[in-house]
Amino acid sequence: MSTENSKKRIAVIGSGFSGLSAAAYAAKSGNEVHVFEKHDQPGGRARQFKTDEGYVFDMGPSWYWMPDIIEGFFTDFDYKVSDFFKLVSLDPQFEMIFSEEKISVPEKNEDIHELFEKIEPGAGKQYDKFIKSAQYKYEVGMKDFVTKPCYSWLEFASLKIVGSALKLDLLSNFRKYVSGYFSDPKLRSLMEFPVIFLGASPQHIPALYSLMNYGGYVLGTKYPMGGFYQLVLAMKSVAEKQGVTFHFSHDVQKINTENGKVVSITVGDKDYEFDAVIASADYHHTETLIPKSLRNYNDAYWKTKTFAPSCLIYYLGIKGKIPHLKHHTLFFENELDHHIDCIYINKKWPAKPLFYSCCPSKTDPDVSPEGCENLFLLLPLAPGIQDEDAVREKYLKEMLERIEKHTGETDLISRIDYKRSYCVSDFISDYNAYQGNAYGLSNTLSQTAVLKPKIRNKKISNLFYTGQLTVPGPGVPPSLISGKIVAEEVNKLKLK
Repeated sequence: MSTENSKKRIAVIGSGFSGLSAAAYAAKSGNEVHVFEKHDQPGGRARQFKTDEGYVFDMGPSWYWMPDIIEGFFTDFDYKVSDFFKLVSLDPQFEMIFSEEKISVPEKNEDIHELFEKIEPGAGKQYDKFIKSAQYKYEVGMKDFVTKPCYSWLEFASLKIVGSALKLDLLSNFRKYVSGYFSDPKLRSLMEFPVIFLGASPQHIPALYSLMNYGGYVLGTKYPMGGFYQLVLAMKSVAEKQGVTFHFSHDVQKINTENGKVVSITVGDKDYEFDAVIASADYHHTETLIPKSLRNYNDAYWKTKTFAPSCLIYYLGIKGKIPHLKHHTLFFENELDHHIDCIYINKKWPAKPLFYSCCPSKTDPDVSPEGCENLFLLLPLAPGIQDEDAVREKYLKEMLERIEKHTGETDLISRIDYKRSYCVSDFISDYNAYQGNAYGLSNTLSQTAVLKPKIRNKKISNLFYTGQLTVPGPGVPPSLISGKIVAEEVNKLKLK
């Protein structure tokens, strides 16, 4: 804990998950913390909105995985998740639609074992071996590997991490790793799909990230009643209990420096003085708020980076129920690699897309009017792509037709009660997201750990960065960890 003499006045820019986390931890250490958020509510990409028709839409994250990491945040402040919201386990966790059949992933791990064995004789035993290895990676990876500030590789020189290096499979690619366990293409897709959240082809993601299969399938897919936004509100509450002050509708225009130090930030026509700044906003955007000579990275650097996808999202209110649609459904009737190539190589709209649907009204009656469905559709896209309304609508029509084919429903487009789309240009305008990316930097081997953008400015001693463009990477649990890492580094800062 900080002593009173080292108490700092800290500004946090942005109130996404990493910003909320950083603010709470920094305030817990005795600092005076102020969060500046350009929107009128907290959450960043995880904001929520309500419609006049009675629908409640989470704007971003919808997969509640790695519940122990999220619980760990609250434990650090002597709370429990259950103090703030009710968490339910989904059964099935999700359904995956292929061209000829569909697979529902059950809630219990032993039932997943049986499912694999039924699809491919011997695969049940292979699944158990895969998960045992994934559990080891999860326990070392999420507890030790991803908790480092990543200034230097020497941080990973502990006996535990060095001794685990081979078991962590950092140098083998995820696709080859999965194919060593399973032959059936559906099972391979089932195991590969979680790393899509990491923003790259399974061919370019380290096998270390099989830890996500454990963090999802074994620990279970959860849903917070009231929507994912309940996690945002809970974290805001924890931060406020530590003394954090929130300033909404406060867009930071400039970070002011003198002699290699931040002295203030400019919001509107007013300057606010601070001892340190933690930027939870888009990293590239944050660096436009300081002179070019003081930036960690120039534009040429960002152009060489591999970004995770952007996406086309539709928030739909549907009149009537869709009985055969699950809470989470992955539409994988088309070739995964074709869609991935359109994101990373060809950088164009996919001719045969994959997409994801979330229907939280299956679990939560409060997110839609009675007798209606709340439907969230997401189609991954290349960052920087053009996203005119006509193109968005074309893909909406295709996604709805595929849902109709899967569920036996007809003419869903005429049953739309509410509709809002969100795409690349919206990510840019709302979040200053570089090229409209939705998930930060891809977790490729060349962009892992020390090779990610640094959490500390090299020329401004009291400017720090947190969130999905720095360590540990994209996703809600990593963002919580990122905030904690940065708060600890700021706490070490000595005032002169």
